Amino acid sequence: MTLLAATGCSDEHNLLNDKTFGTPHDLPPFGLIENRFYVPAFEDAMKEGRNAISIITGNRNEPTFENTIVPMDRMDQHLRRLESIFFNLKETDITDTMNVMAETLLPELSTYSDDLYLNDELFKRIQHIYDTRKEAGLDSSQKRVAELYYRDFIRHGASLDPKGKKRLREINQELSLLSNKFGNNLLAETNDSYRLVLDTASDLAGLPQNVIAAAAEKANELGQKGKWVFTLHNASIMPFLQFSERHDLRKAIYEAYCKRGRNGGEHDNSNVLMDIVRLRAEKATLLGYKSHAHYVIEENMATTPESVDTFLLSLWKPALGKAKAELDEMKRFAYKYDKTTTIEACDWWFWAEKLRKSKFDIDESQLSEYFELSKVRKGLFVFANRLYGVRFAEQKDAPKYNESNEVWQVLDSDGTSLGIVYFDWHPRATKGGGAWCTTFKEALDDFDGKHEEAQVSIVCNFTCPTKETPSLLTYDEVQTMFHEFGHALQNLFTKGKYVRTAGVCPRDYVECPSQINEVWVADSSVLKSFAKHYKTGESIPDAMLNKLKAVGTFNQGFASTEYLAAALLDLRWHTLNNTGDIASVDDFEKKVLKDELGLIDEIAPRYHSTYFSHIFDGGYSAGYYDYEWAEMLVCDAIEAFRESGDLFNKDVAARFRKYCLSEIGEDEAMTQYTKFRGKRPDVNHLLKFRGFTEPAKK
Repeated sequence: MTLLAATGCSDEHNLLNDKTFGTPHDLPPFGLIENRFYVPAFEDAMKEGRNAISIITGNRNEPTFENTIVPMDRMDQHLRRLESIFFNLKETDITDTMNVMAETLLPELSTYSDDLYLNDELFKRIQHIYDTRKEAGLDSSQKRVAELYYRDFIRHGASLDPKGKKRLREINQELSLLSNKFGNNLLAETNDSYRLVLDTASDLAGLPQNVIAAAAEKANELGQKGKWVFTLHNASIMPFLQFSERHDLRKAIYEAYCKRGRNGGEHDNSNVLMDIVRLRAEKATLLGYKSHAHYVIEENMATTPESVDTFLLSLWKPALGKAKAELDEMKRFAYKYDKTTTIEACDWWFWAEKLRKSKFDIDESQLSEYFELSKVRKGLFVFANRLYGVRFAEQKDAPKYNESNEVWQVLDSDGTSLGIVYFDWHPRATKGGGAWCTTFKEALDDFDGKHEEAQVSIVCNFTCPTKETPSLLTYDEVQTMFHEFGHALQNLFTKGKYVRTAGVCPRDYVECPSQINEVWVADSSVLKSFAKHYKTGESIPDAMLNKLKAVGTFNQGFASTEYLAAALLDLRWHTLNNTGDIASVDDFEKKVLKDELGLIDEIAPRYHSTYFSHIFDGGYSAGYYDYEWAEMLVCDAIEAFRESGDLFNKDVAARFRKYCLSEIGEDEAMTQYTKFRGKRPDVNHLLKFRGFTEPAKK
């Protein structure tokens, strides 16, 4: 039975089959999309793609860039748009129906991809174009596209024998389902495995009023009026760990947070991730690579796992050393409060906040009163206009996938429309955790000169408004907003005629356009543009800004160590050849984190393996190091602005936009970065930024 038959869909019009939607800016008509449309639309789109392949391979003329590469590059635009709509909504408004459809579609999409890359006739045409690319008169962009597609086919198994191709298909099918299962299990664990329910006001000691109010509203939502409920979602647990005076309660909720995915039962991820690691290792071996990490990192700026390992370990020693010094300082500080106090992993946020307030007199709850969400968003727009000249126009009548969405059109300095950006600010029970930027449609230049605008979505889980207060963000959430908008700007600025290269960059570069915005948001002139007290409207005091600047490197040892621990754990999982000698996930983590790296008990990795969705469900396998690599680029790139004497230098910003955002896919990322900077990045700028005094070895 085909997917189409399985839906029982009739011949009625399916709007998801339309090439254009007839809406403003051709946005998806979310309110009209019914779940029953998805599967038949995917089926039709894959059929279109297979027909396109048949036309290409049926062409008896000599393979050329125009008769092979161009139609192949363009053929799946409709399918890609369907994927962006379906899988984006699956993450923002998850339902059992969507999950069941995903379990049906993922194997079919995997098969479709394999049918493309394992098509012998198509590969022969690609190989001919690749072999003759130098004498064929291709321009530099065409030559790069031909080379990349040839490499793609090799990496997807085109040169394997029939037995190898058959096994590769089986592995890809299994991996698609396992990754989906990992994500579903994690969501269930985060939503349902634990809730901290408090029924006595004394249990709330130390918590800011807005945190208490949010917990009370959560209790009402769950039918427990008069109580306070804290969940394992970051927006709930992190303020609790930071402010609660109760060590026993901090420990209870933190241990539940760290045990997600390893509680036994149907949502345990231990066996799921072991199967993922095993299959990834087998796939890498099948394709001729030493490990999955070698397979993945080959396409990155770093090029090899060995260079990544060297990079991470060059940061590990100074980071851990600084973290140990921070711990000693916290212990001395805590001893003044209570001579019997011991600091465990669940206590770090609490004592760090106490110490920070003591040293710098910064109260996070008071600070958040200057970060009303709507004002921060307005400040974000002012910043983007100041740096790049772009402007924004709200689209109140645009179709929305959730009623809480904000929708804005982004206009270039000359009034040209760059595209649309959605904002989805707050957590929902059906929404994945964390924050991310994605697209409903990617920017592309047509061959006739027409530019297709990007449709971008920024999804967050920011602190919710209450009956008493608007949404007041933490400083971390302010940084997150600017971070995700950096991804949005890259998508909106993208130029290029070919799907394979337009806006496409290696994973360890992806976070550079986003993380650099975090540097700008820390600038006092940017903060002053939006940091107004939500009650009085008064600007944030200079004294508070000075303290916020002074606190910049505070707790960086901890932050760097917990991140690097997770990045190295990811790398160790994915340099395995097999999982046969691993007794358990916990044993493997102990071997890596404690025995090899010497991670102290008071710090846990940012993600334990069973809830490490970045690498088992999020596309960052063997690539969680990407954030640190990108920050190295950021710290180096921002020096170009500082060297000019102006953090908002228009000429430097124009170069950054051209080479590092708009045209990033037109050449190798290191080449593009060097065009902007004039030289390769220097890791010592990162060490200086973190407040680490030990220089990296050249």
